[in-house]
Amino acid sequence: MKVGFIGLGIMGTPMAGHLLDAGHTLYVHDIKPVPAELTDKGAIPCPSGQEVAAAAEVIIIMVPDTPHVGAALFGENGVAAGLSAGKIVVDMSSISPIETKEYAKRINDLGCSYLDAPVSGGEVGAKAASLTIMVGGPQEAFDTVKPLFDKMGKNVTLVGGNGDGQTTKVANQIIVALTIEAVAEALLFASKAGADPAKVRQALMGGFASSRILEVHGERMINRNFTPGFRIELHQKDLNLALSGAKALNLSLPHTASCQQLFNACAAQGGSAWDHSGMLRALELLAGHEVGAK
Repeated sequence: MKVGFIGLGIMGTPMAGHLLDAGHTLYVHDIKPVPAELTDKGAIPCPSGQEVAAAAEVIIIMVPDTPHVGAALFGENGVAAGLSAGKIVVDMSSISPIETKEYAKRINDLGCSYLDAPVSGGEVGAKAASLTIMVGGPQEAFDTVKPLFDKMGKNVTLVGGNGDGQTTKVANQIIVALTIEAVAEALLFASKAGADPAKVRQALMGGFASSRILEVHGERMINRNFTPGFRIELHQKDLNLALSGAKALNLSLPHTASCQQLFNACAAQGGSAWDHSGMLRALELLAGHEVGAK
């Protein structure tokens, strides 16, 4: 297929690379220079989203936040200006479900289909092509794009209509944040009580408390490796979507709010770019104790 890819950051670059490896023709655009690892494989750089959309059948967007998607789609020389009827726009960013529905309507009015397809799995999943992809949109467009999704992820689900993919991603981020907080509290408790947190984690991995977050982020916490796979500032953005959505729905999410406050505390300590497992550091500050300290 002729595929467009806009947004070549930590996630976008390996995702685009998998499509190239699968033999697709790839037209790419980013506000930064296109990585050599993509051009070396044959990616075709374009000066604007408009040119990407004019050349490609399916246009994928992978950028940080709602305003960035809006700009990529409808800004000057954006994707919308290059579309013709029958093309498919796929937003794989994690953004507002409400704005997603509006973006989809505007793209549909141009005679094109729209899929919101946010992902979970972080940089590790992007590199391993093992992302979970949560899709909202029409079945026919999903069926067309599914072979592309399968090159980037392993768990691909059409959840419902436009906006439902983004709603699923917000739900995912609530679970991830609360589980990071639980793992951080557990390891902090164990360490402060005098136990070896590495051995505690090893023991817990064999029981009902086992989780992917205990496995990956628990190890990060013990090794104090907060180099980002997924930055705190991005998780703050996702929890803002959860909390603003909850307000609109007259819904209380008390523990989501407390996790956001812990992320805010990390940001206040200069940790916006820490990996989200760095939430531990806010709890350590409250405890006056670091995991692993004697």
